[in-house]
Amino acid sequence: MDFFEKYKKELSQYDRMEKDFIDDDLIWQQLNAAENPTKQQVRTVLQKADNCVRLEPEETAILIQNKDPETIEEMYQLAYKLKHEVYADRLVLFAPLYCSDECANKCKYCGFRCDNGVMKRKTLTQAEVAEEVKVMINEGQKRTVLVYGESPNTTVDYMVDTIRTVYSTKTDKGAIRRANINAAPLSVEEYKKLKKEGIGTIQVFQETYHHETYKYMHPQDTIKGHYRWRLYCMDRAYQAGCDDMGLGVLFGLYDWRFEVMGLLYHTIHLEKTFNGVGPHTISFPRVTLANSTPLSRHLKYKVSDEDFKKLVAIIRLSVPYTGMICTAREPKAIRDQVIKLGVSQMDAGTRIGVGAYTKSKTANQLKDAEQFTINDEISLDSCLKSICEIGEIPSFCTACYRAGRTGEEFMKYAKTQFIHNFCMPNAILTFKEYIVDYASKETAEIGNKVIEKYLKQLEGTEYYNKIIDGLKQIENGKRDVRF
Repeated sequence: MDFFEKYKKELSQYDRMEKDFIDDDLIWQQLNAAENPTKQQVRTVLQKADNCVRLEPEETAILIQNKDPETIEEMYQLAYKLKHEVYADRLVLFAPLYCSDECANKCKYCGFRCDNGVMKRKTLTQAEVAEEVKVMINEGQKRTVLVYGESPNTTVDYMVDTIRTVYSTKTDKGAIRRANINAAPLSVEEYKKLKKEGIGTIQVFQETYHHETYKYMHPQDTIKGHYRWRLYCMDRAYQAGCDDMGLGVLFGLYDWRFEVMGLLYHTIHLEKTFNGVGPHTISFPRVTLANSTPLSRHLKYKVSDEDFKKLVAIIRLSVPYTGMICTAREPKAIRDQVIKLGVSQMDAGTRIGVGAYTKSKTANQLKDAEQFTINDEISLDSCLKSICEIGEIPSFCTACYRAGRTGEEFMKYAKTQFIHNFCMPNAILTFKEYIVDYASKETAEIGNKVIEKYLKQLEGTEYYNKIIDGLKQIENGKRDVRF
């Protein structure tokens, strides 16, 4: 069935709208009004952000337009302070699992677009999904995000089957404990099917919030060409009971300043509509080279490293309680820097080709089967060692999802900064499990030192003895010990 016919009833409500919640002219008015703010204006905004409350668009515009080195450094310091206070000094690790690269879209920046003739198309069978998952488990992964091209071959029923396969696949080293999903926008009834299977966060990136740029990048005769169908997909997901939502922008398609404002307006819309429940995560990938994709090589709005660091800090300051995901599109040197600017999650050991975990040891080895270029090809074990070296602790925690701390319940803990009382104990326990089961000698050595450092900080707390007991259980063979 044709996409527009299939979703005709739900699409009609968006077509009848006079306008949506992204007002391009208003955003630029706010940015222009905030040009060259004073130090006092910036510090007034920072003082508010320090209370772990969401900023208003006019306040975020001031941070965006700030060019003063002294107060930019103050922004950076506060961004990390807020991340530490909400989520503690931990970084959650995951890896994507690409299930299909068949796609009906013609997005000008994407290697998967249907008119890219150099791509070898593949949709995994359930047996192939299981083989991919086994490799991931045996490398130490516990969390994944399932990725699908937008195609008639990747229906919601196919997604349901892959979710079931992921959760049912086990090795002698364990299983994937939580699967999130990055897929085409769906209907309310389709999201209900995913919710029933125990899916985690629903990720749908708007790519760009700028209406004209969106129209140019996504031809109107394709599934992805309907701006509002994508813009309001989180509303439909929430109505279906999927209350953990992941927003994102592909930075480089339009002016980064506008896109940060778009992410904030989307957050505000969700919070106003759904009783204070905003995005569980915000992602901010930059456009990287894609095979046989000229636009990815010639970006009018390419984001510099300095602007990238600034926008990461601003997102943390603007929505201080959200999880922030830095992807392996970024090189290790940049990832190490933005960890100190508010990042709380990242992928590692990533392979982005369909079937790539069984076919390759690192990313960028299947040139005719990958959506874009990865710039951090580091293995999971090496990544964990690197995280320890910069003073953070890796985490494979999935406790909030499985304890029911999602949506409104999660926001209650995150906005009051109480969530870190779960984050650090679970980071210690899940990292210890990795050390015992998978770690190289070098990673185990530095990892145990990091665990000891954070245990020492927790001495005297009500959690300390429980953590010590959990560590002993892990050393004695028990797995999936969590708060």
